[in-house]
Amino acid sequence: MLKDYTIVVARRGINDEGKGKKHALRRLVADARTEYVHLMDDDVLPPAALPDTQADMVILPLRMESDSPHPALLERLQIAEYAALQSITMLTAAKGRAVMCSGANLLVRRQRWMESYGDLHAEMASGDDMFLLESFKRRGLAIEVADRPEYEAVVRPVKGWRAFFRQRMRWAGKADAFKDRDIRLCGMAVVAANVLQVVCPLVLAVKFPVEYKLVRKRDKDSPWWVILLLELLYPLYMLVSLTGGIASRQKKSASF
Repeated sequence: MLKDYTIVVARRGINDEGKGKKHALRRLVADARTEYVHLMDDDVLPPAALPDTQADMVILPLRMESDSPHPALLERLQIAEYAALQSITMLTAAKGRAVMCSGANLLVRRQRWMESYGDLHAEMASGDDMFLLESFKRRGLAIEVADRPEYEAVVRPVKGWRAFFRQRMRWAGKADAFKDRDIRLCGMAVVAANVLQVVCPLVLAVKFPVEYKLVRKRDKDSPWWVILLLELLYPLYMLVSLTGGIASRQKKSASF
């Protein structure tokens, strides 16, 4: 198990010298005196251990879990969606074609992070993890996946639809900025499949079994009806988040 590392927590509202979260992360990473940094969010329950590694980046597992014994419907939908995303994250990374990672639980060689800082799009409020992955892939650095229960961290779903859409728009607003071929192809495939579902609802007969397997691979507790409801709603909130997020980012860029 890895012992020589520094925990770097991207706290909510972190804003170093008025220059934003990524500038603050750079300072925290630069101040570390260890070979590796463990990137985490402040609302994450940390893993029990970290893997010993020689890789430049290790993609670690995450599980979304409600802090309520009776999760609301919105929480259930987020948990199922997150499980599917984790399945895709781990499967593609294991094949050497990683399309996702999360700064909520990510192990990175400190010097490599510093070298990639210029690729993180400091003008954007978020996305440091995905732009970091894109930079590492472009530079041919060693990326591994460590998918074991002791390396898993726990994240919480957001509360309320307003917070949900704000989060999704923030995530989706970066979609057109990615240059990595695998990431772009995955994103286009998801958009195309959901647009086809809107045009021809029969597509759901193909999509649902795939989604069901992806969710259940990571979360055995999500019932079939929640996964089906997620499939029915996903095209709507995906398209709203995508168009709203990109429009919002472009508006902010134009104001500078």
